[in-house]
Amino acid sequence: MKSILVHANDDSSMEARMQVALDIARASGGHITFLQSVSYEVFAPGDFYGSAMAAALPQIKEAAEEFRAKTETDLANEDANWEWKFLYGMAESRLLEQSALHDIIIVGPDDVGEDGMHRPSAMVGQLALKAPAPVLVVPADTKRIDIRAPILVAWNGSSEACVALRAAVPLLSLASEVYLASVSEPNDKNRADFGADEAAEYLSRHGIRAEIVEIPRGEAKISDTLFSAAQMRECSMMVMGAYGHSRLAEMLLGGVTRRSLTDPQLPIFLAH
Repeated sequence: MKSILVHANDDSSMEARMQVALDIARASGGHITFLQSVSYEVFAPGDFYGSAMAAALPQIKEAAEEFRAKTETDLANEDANWEWKFLYGMAESRLLEQSALHDIIIVGPDDVGEDGMHRPSAMVGQLALKAPAPVLVVPADTKRIDIRAPILVAWNGSSEACVALRAAVPLLSLASEVYLASVSEPNDKNRADFGADEAAEYLSRHGIRAEIVEIPRGEAKISDTLFSAAQMRECSMMVMGAYGHSRLAEMLLGGVTRRSLTDPQLPIFLAH
């Protein structure tokens, strides 16, 4: 992962994703772009002439400049290559545009302005579905990431899981152990997909040895079962295909992706 794009925003998980980006950059000899995006699209009910928006602009600009100055001071002594890019507009749109020439996008688990709401981020969902680069979601309590630590791949044989596996190869090649974890479900036999053995064979062609782990379906949610399996094996992150069902089904019924993003227990590497 030589080109790393980080969402720079003053929220509770900024420090976490900054440290994770630095860890990945150091391990890979990569370069980090911190993208700060500020939207002036402020809507105030009844403010037909934009007076409230005009009054808010100086405060918004000042807060953005203070955040940048503070973060750049923190980064000044870090032994990694980085740059700061400032763009006007919605963060989701600007990250999507800039991702075309980046290998990975690092974001927090919450939407802008919804810090700590514990619900799936719409921005993360859109980036995972539309961006040409994979997305790494970093929870606020992440102190750092050991790039040599084990990694768990949530495997269900879907095309989305295959895409995520391929995208994660640069990181999987650095991990001390790779676990292909499948949670058994009653309807598994009716699916025409790729078995874990095929995924392991694919990784072997890249010089990566993977251990297949089959987990019985218990009473817990699949997302919780996968998080527990990853934590038991001291994994640094979990790789998973994003939104294996239709997005509408995920919104209405929930799904492993949606539940995992509601309260991520460790960094989640997503691709669709």
